[in-house]
Amino acid sequence: MSTPTAPLPVAALSALARLHAAFPVVQAVTVYETAAVHAVQLAALAQSGQMSDLDADSLAHAEELKDGARDTLAAAGRLDLIGGES
Repeated sequence: MSTPTAPLPVAALSALARLHAAFPVVQAVTVYETAAVHAVQLAALAQSGQMSDLDADSLAHAEELKDGARDTLAAAGRLDLIGGES
């Protein structure tokens, strides 16, 4: 029998939030990777010709999140964590 992993208990979410706040590099990697996936999904929607104005705004926001996370990682000298040069 396997142990369920989702959804996380409230206490675990709280602990995870504290960890993210304490480790900006970890947080930046998480934000970058999540925004990158979202941007790819929205770009595919744009290519299909079915992108709404809201989707376009979401794509721009995802790109802004990626840029901010990249800046944080560059300042920490850890672009290697997202496949860039350190």
